[in-house]
Order: sequence, then structure tokens, then C-alpha cells
Amino acid sequence: MTKGRIAGAAIVALVLLFALLGPILVPGDPYAQSLAKALSGPEAAAPFGYDHLGRSLWHRLAHALRLSPLIAVASVLTAGIAGLALGGIAASRGGWIDRGLTLLADSLLALPGLLMVLIALSIAPATAVGFWAGLSLILWVEFFRLTRATGRAVLGSPAVTASRLLGFGPGYILRRHLWPEIAPVLLTAAAFGAATAIMGIAALGFVSVGMRAPTPELGLMMVELLPYWREAPHALLTPVTATFALLLGLVLLAGGRQA
Repeated sequence: MTKGRIAGAAIVALVLLFALLGPILVPGDPYAQSLAKALSGPEAAAPFGYDHLGRSLWHRLAHALRLSPLIAVASVLTAGIAGLALGGIAASRGGWIDRGLTLLADSLLALPGLLMVLIALSIAPATAVGFWAGLSLILWVEFFRLTRATGRAVLGSPAVTASRLLGFGPGYILRRHLWPEIAPVLLTAAAFGAATAIMGIAALGFVSVGMRAPTPELGLMMVELLPYWREAPHALLTPVTATFALLLGLVLLAGGRQA
């Protein structure tokens, strides 16, 4: 593993450890309000201070860093399985099946990604299910295209032809030839896909289209705290820094190069 990917994995691990262990190390309620402490600084019960409603930023951030990555991982897994299956079918069957699936993927690719999420959210408004469905519809196309392109090259290689002549079945060809070639590409796409999903969730939350208050969510936290950036810049910087760190870790994990 390259140094960039090691650094990315370390950043993502630290962020997720905070999300999991933060509320255990400092017990508290992300929804509890104390208006007397609104926008006040850090203290033992709230190491990151308080937001405009006197809620602990430590606990709200920890819960937000559980929600967004969970939706992102679920979307990437769904999209990856669908893209891998359909891409493998297109690469192995060819003909009208390949053309039909490619046309479907290209049609979805032509639509703005956030539009697909908005359509899903109109059916299941302000829910994790809506985000999961919309993001899965966006992300599966990339997995499909990568699987199809890599699969066509591998399945047409002399090594696969020799394996077929020797009587080996599709399972052996998948295990021995296709998966070793496609796995690194799909893992990279998964990291980029998770980053894209988290950015999409945060972006829609920032324009008040995503999760509804008082749900702790990174984009929603930013838009709630933005009017108070002069009085309490530390409050706004808390979700901004966490989002940046998580995205940086995922990008380094996906595309780190040897230094």
C-alpha cells in the first residue's frame, strides 16, 4: 500500500473512531438544548463547544459522522453489487444485452446526479432510504462501466481462452482471471463513490433539501451555524473540518500514489 493510501486510511479510521467512541468517552445527548450555553466555547461536557441552540457539538458531530458514512457505505455496496453483476453480464454476453445495458447507463449518466437524489427524496422525503436509493442510482453506472471495460479485455485474453479450452467453467474464470484484475479498480471506485455520496448528502443538507432538523447531519449543521460564523467561528469550523477530513481521507485512500 502506498503512503498516500496509508495516510487516507488513517484519517478515515480516526474520523470513524471518533464517531463510534466520542459519545462513549463523553456521554451526552445530541438533541439536548441549553439556551444559556448557546454558542459558548468548549468545556468538559462538550469539548467542541455548543451550537446556536446550546446543543453539544461534540455529540452532534459524532452522530452526524455515523449517519453520512453509513448511507454512503450502503449506497456504494448496493451500487457495486449491481454494477458488477450487470457489467459482467454485458461483458460476457455482448450483443443486444450489452447495447441495452450500455444505453441505460449512458442515459442515467446524462442526468445530473443530484437530480436523481432529489427525485428519490421526493418519494421518500428527508429519509436515509431516499438518499440511499438516489445515490445508488447514480453510483452503479461507474461500477458498471469499469466492470464492462475490464471484463471485455480480460474475457478476450489468451489466458481466458486457454482456460475455456481446458474445460474450466465461469466460476474458475471469475476467480482466477477476472476478479484479480477488477478488484483493485472497484475498490478505488468504491472509495471515490463514498466520497461522492458524502459530498452529495452534505450539499443537499447545506441547501436545506436533505435531512430535517434536529437530525445531526454534516450539511445541515453547516447551514444552521453559518449565520453565527462571526460570533462563534469555532462552531461552524467543527462540521466543516470534519467533512474535509473525511473526504480527504477517502480521496487519498482511493488515489494515493507512491511518494
